[in-house]
Amino acid sequence: MKYLRKFFSLTADERLLLVKATLLLGVIRVGLKLLSFYKLRSLLAKIAQPRAKLQSADNVSVNHITWAVTVASRYLRAKCLPQALATQVLLSRRGYPTQLRIGFIRSKDGQMSAHAWVETQEQIVIGVTGNMARYILLPLQEVESDESSNWHLFT
Repeated sequence: MKYLRKFFSLTADERLLLVKATLLLGVIRVGLKLLSFYKLRSLLAKIAQPRAKLQSADNVSVNHITWAVTVASRYLRAKCLPQALATQVLLSRRGYPTQLRIGFIRSKDGQMSAHAWVETQEQIVIGVTGNMARYILLPLQEVESDESSNWHLFT
């Protein structure tokens, strides 16, 4: 009941954005289990095409998008990769330039761990954790997309 009360205390635009983020995160989580990463990125690149209607109709900020993805991730228990992919799609659809980053780091005991994040205008907008400079970036193959969305790591 507490969650419903919180949800309905949001503005209509915030509720809609939160629902979109939740649905997109759910689709991405399923997609990561059923499809290859490259195939999922190809599908998401099509969804992420900027929409003139979205760019002019709503004035959703980067902060609002990352807020919605972060909140939805708490309920869906989505980790960094689904969060980064969802954030990139929602930002790209609104015309924000984005870069998906995936990096690896080796701990002192030799364990490898990966992390994903999204940058726009050289600022990390989702996925900040510790010392980001320690991550070794993974180069990804380019996925067909428009100029406003950079779906690969190195240009």
